[in-house]
Amino acid sequence: MKKILFQGDSITDALRRREEINQEHYKGCGYPTLISARLGYECPGEYHCINRGVAGDRSVHMLQRIYEDFLALKPDVLSILIGVNDVWNNLGHEEFAPSLYETCFSFLISQIKKDLPDCQLMILEPFVLRGSATENNWKDFGETVPKIAKIAKKIAFEANAIFIPLQEKFDEFASKTKAELWLYDGVHPTSAGHELIAREWLNYFKKI
Repeated sequence: MKKILFQGDSITDALRRREEINQEHYKGCGYPTLISARLGYECPGEYHCINRGVAGDRSVHMLQRIYEDFLALKPDVLSILIGVNDVWNNLGHEEFAPSLYETCFSFLISQIKKDLPDCQLMILEPFVLRGSATENNWKDFGETVPKIAKIAKKIAFEANAIFIPLQEKFDEFASKTKAELWLYDGVHPTSAGHELIAREWLNYFKKI
C-alpha cells in the first residue's frame, strides 16, 4: 500500500483530528479527504492517505517539523501546499516574504530528496482572491502571492516534482460566479473550492 502524505497550512489542515486514535481516519473537511475518498473508492487498498497540515504554518514551520511529520512517516508521495501565510504574516514587510520562503522551502525539499530519494513530490501552487481577509491588504496579497507561487514552481522544476497550478483555475471560476463561492474569505476554500483543488490534484496524480 502506497503512503500519500498531505502537508500545508490551514487549507490542508481543514480541521483534521489530532488524537492518535482518530487522526489517521478523520483527515478534516478539505481536499485531502476528498482525494482519499476518491482513491479509496476507485483503488481500494492501494493507497493510505495521511494529513499533517497545520493551520497557521509558514514554510519555516514545516522545516521545523521535517523529522517527525515528514521523514519519519516515509511517504511514497508527498503533497505540499504552503505559501499564503508567508505573505499574510509578513504584511508590511512583504519584501522579505519571497526570499525567506525560497530559503526555507528549498532547504526542506533538498532534505526530503536526500533522505527520501524515491518519494514522488507534488507541489501545489499558492493562490489568493479578493475577499474579506485580503481586501484591506490586496496590493500586498495581489503582488506577493504570485511571487511566492513563481518560487514554488521553480522549486518544483528543480526538484523534478509535479507542479499543480491553481491560481488560474480559481481566477477562472471566480470570474464566472463570485470569489466567495470558491474562497470564502479570499484565502480559505469553500467545499467547492476544496473540490476544485482535489480534481486538479487527481488529474496530475494520474501522471505519476
